Amino acid sequence: MDDDYERVLLVKNQCFVYRLPPRPSVSRGYRAADWKLDEPQWTCRMRIVSKSEKVVIKLEDKVSGNLFAKAPIDTYPGVAIESVSDSSRYFVLRIMDDSGRTAFIGVGFQDRGDSFDFNVALQDHFKRAKTEEECSQNTAPQPNLNLGLKEGQTFTIKLGNKPSKPRPKAGQSPGTGLLLPPPPRAAPNSTGLLIAPPPANVTKQTTQSSSGSSDWGEFSSAPSNSGNSSSSANQWMQFQ
Repeated sequence: MDDDYERVLLVKNQCFVYRLPPRPSVSRGYRAADWKLDEPQWTCRMRIVSKSEKVVIKLEDKVSGNLFAKAPIDTYPGVAIESVSDSSRYFVLRIMDDSGRTAFIGVGFQDRGDSFDFNVALQDHFKRAKTEEECSQNTAPQPNLNLGLKEGQTFTIKLGNKPSKPRPKAGQSPGTGLLLPPPPRAAPNSTGLLIAPPPANVTKQTTQSSSGSSDWGEFSSAPSNSGNSSSSANQWMQFQ
C-alpha cells in the first residue's frame, strides 16, 4: 500500500537550467565552462520523488509549481545523469516527455552543498533499493524437505562404553586417597597412668630448672613411687 504514495527525496528551490552546445566528442564529455553560466535559460525548483522503485527528477516553476520537465532515473550514476568534467555543481540531465521522446539539458546549483545533497539523495535511494532486493531474495520461500524415515528404514546409534571409576587401593581413603597417621601413643607412668609427653618448651624449662632454678622446682626430678607421685601426675594432667 505504501508503494502507491509518492515520496519526496529532495527539494531545491533554486536550480539553473542551461541549453547545451553541441558535444565536441563522445570521449571528451561536457564542460560547464561552455554553457555561459552567467546566462541560464531558466531558474526553477527541483524535486526528486520516488514511487515504488521509480525515481523521477522534476523541474517545476518556483511560483506556480507547474511542471517544466521530468527525468526518470533508472540507475545512478548512469545515462540519465552525467557529471561534467570541470565542475561538481553542474550535471547533464536527460529529460523525457510522456511520448518517450528524450532531450539533454544542463542543470546546476549555485551552492556546492546543494549539489552534494543532490548526489547523496540519489545514492541513498538506489543503495536502499539494492539492499531491499537482496533481502527479498534471501527470504524467498525454501522448498519443504522430507527428513523423516521412509517405510522400513532404520538407523543405529552406537554409544561408547562408560569408563569405570578406579577402586581405591588398600590403605587409602575413598575421599582423599590417603589415610591420616595415627596419633602418638602416650607413655605409661611409673604410677600406671598414661601421661602424654610434655611440650618442647616445658622440657627445655625443666632442663634449666635442674641447674638450680626455683621456679620450676616441682618438675626438676622424676616422679617416684612415694605418695606424692599421684599429685605430680595430676599436675601434668592439669598442664596438658
